[in-house]
Amino acid sequence: MRALPLVLILAACTPGDKPAEPVDAAALHEKMLVLDTHLDTPANFGRPGWDITQRHTMADDMTQVDLPRMKQGGLDGGFWVIYTAQGPLDAKGFADAKAFALKRSDEIAAIVAKNPDTMALATTADDAAKIAATGKVIVYQSIENSYPLGNDLSLLGEFYRRGVRMAGPVHSADNQFADSTTGKARWGGLSPLGKQWVAEMNRLGMVIDGSHSSDAALDQMLALSKTPIILSHSGPKAANDHPRNLDDGRIKALAAKGGVVQINSIFLAPLNSTPEREALEARKEKIGTMTPEEQRKLAADFAALDAKAPNQDASFEMFMASMLHVLKLVGPDHVGLGADWDGGGGVKGMEDVSLLPKITARLLKEGYSETDIAKIMSGNTLRLLRAAEAAKGK
Repeated sequence: MRALPLVLILAACTPGDKPAEPVDAAALHEKMLVLDTHLDTPANFGRPGWDITQRHTMADDMTQVDLPRMKQGGLDGGFWVIYTAQGPLDAKGFADAKAFALKRSDEIAAIVAKNPDTMALATTADDAAKIAATGKVIVYQSIENSYPLGNDLSLLGEFYRRGVRMAGPVHSADNQFADSTTGKARWGGLSPLGKQWVAEMNRLGMVIDGSHSSDAALDQMLALSKTPIILSHSGPKAANDHPRNLDDGRIKALAAKGGVVQINSIFLAPLNSTPEREALEARKEKIGTMTPEEQRKLAADFAALDAKAPNQDASFEMFMASMLHVLKLVGPDHVGLGADWDGGGGVKGMEDVSLLPKITARLLKEGYSETDIAKIMSGNTLRLLRAAEAAKGK
C-alpha cells in the first residue's frame, strides 16, 4: 500500500546502538505488513449510503477507516470486529444478541464478497502475507463481547466456521462469562462458564482477547489459557489511571506468558462524558436506520460538541508516550497496534488511519530497529495467531 509521503530520513537501530544506514520512514512503513487488531468499522457496513470504497472524513460522517485512507496510511488490514452491546442476561437478550452478531458477521462477509478485487477474508496467520501480496485488504474477524453465545459454547464453533479467530469474553458490563473492567465484580473474575469458554477457545484455536476483562478475569485467563493472550485495544495505567488500562505488573505478567498489548488511542486522558454527549451517543446507536442526511446532521452535532468539549483531550504525542512506556517495560516482542478505530479511538494528530506512518517515523526516531517495528506492526499479532493454531484440538 502507498504510505504518506513523509520526508523524514532517520536511522534504524535498537536503542543504545550506533546509527545504521539511513532509512526512509515512509518507505519502511510502506513495505511492512501493518495490521490493527480492533477495527470497529463493520458498524458502518449497514449504514444507508455508506461505501467503504469511497474516501470519507470524520467531519462528514464520523468514520476513520475506508479503503482509500487505508491505502494512504499503509494499513494492510486487521481484525474487523463483531461487536454486540451488552444486554439482559436472559433468554430473549441472548437470542437478540445472537441474531445481531450473526447479522454483523454476514455483513462482513458481504462487504468482502462485494469487493473481491480489493478485500479478502483471512483465517490463518499465513493468509496475511499471501493476501497482502495481491494488494488486497486483509479481513480477519473478531468478537468483542461473547454475550451473543448465551450459555451455549457450541456457538463459538459456528463463529469459527464463519472465520472468527479472536474473541473477548466481555465488554462494558459483567456478563455470563466474566467481570468487566467497568462492571461490578459479580464473579470475582471469570464465571464457571467463563473458565469453560477459555478451554473452548484454546480447543478451537482462537486467540483470547483480554481487553475489557477485569483485572481478576485477566489474571485467571493468563493462568488457564494454553496460549498467549492478546489485549486487542488496551493501554497502560501509566498513561491514564482508567479501569480500561493495565498496571505495569499485569503488563509484565501478560508478556511473561508471551502475550501482546495492542496500544489503544483512547483512555489516554480523562473522558469528558456529559449528558449532551451521552444523548449524541444514543442517537449514534441508531445510525444504521438513518438517512444520509440524518447521518450528516449527527456528524455535525458531534463536531460542534467536540469543538467546545472534546471527548478526550489527547494528542499523538500522548499516544506515543503510552506505546513507548509499554515498549520500555516489556520490549518490542509484546507491543502492537489496536487503536480502536471507528470505536472511539483517534487523537489530535492521528485522527484516522491515513496517519499511521507517523508511528513508524516516531519509532525510528526513538531508535527502534526495522525488525522491532515489524513485530509491532503485525509480527506479534501473527505470532499469537500461529500459537493458537498450533494448540488447536489439544
